[in-house]
Amino acid sequence: MAGGAMADGGDSFRALLRAANALLQQRRYHAALAVIKGFRNGAVYGAKIRAPHALVMTFLFKSGSFREKLKSIAQATYTHSRNLAYFVFTYKGLLAAQSRLQGKKIPFHSFLAACIGGWLVFGDNNPINSQIIMYLLSRILFGLARLAVEKGYIPQPRQDPFPLLAALVWGTVLWLFEYHRDTLQPSLQSSMTYLYEDSEVWHDVSDFLIYNKRTDSK
Repeated sequence: MAGGAMADGGDSFRALLRAANALLQQRRYHAALAVIKGFRNGAVYGAKIRAPHALVMTFLFKSGSFREKLKSIAQATYTHSRNLAYFVFTYKGLLAAQSRLQGKKIPFHSFLAACIGGWLVFGDNNPINSQIIMYLLSRILFGLARLAVEKGYIPQPRQDPFPLLAALVWGTVLWLFEYHRDTLQPSLQSSMTYLYEDSEVWHDVSDFLIYNKRTDSK
């Protein structure tokens, strides 16, 4: 009887799977299903991006017990994953709603849906959201510059402007670090302190080559 019950359970599961696959092929549900899968992809991608970053930054720069560090990593990963999932869900949902109301998709739909999603999901000024917004800002500035060249709003540079950009970016960020440090994001301050200030201090070979700082009381 146990074997028969297991077989019945397996048949039920296969039938349920076939029904689910049939539903996923229904074109009329595509927009709603895309919203759900967008939520899933946002959660997965956010976790993949944040977990390794939080792991490295926490163990390099944060103090506290091992348990506290693990908790910090888990919290950062959860926040990034949740926010990205919420944003994708909101964006795709609003995009589908606008397209359905107007009968077609136009470029402004994307802008409006993303603005609303950004306000609702990423409007809280916290370290995770701040990092994401700065990440996006640098890339949209590059994108807008390329678009301006493509559209003819600014002339095509005769030489690659990247070396000049690199010089200005590094010059500006180190000037800010040395003289207006509080204007920089805390994680960037920590990185630069490690690179440019901690390298000024040592006592012997141990904290010159092996460790950054001595942990004993010599």
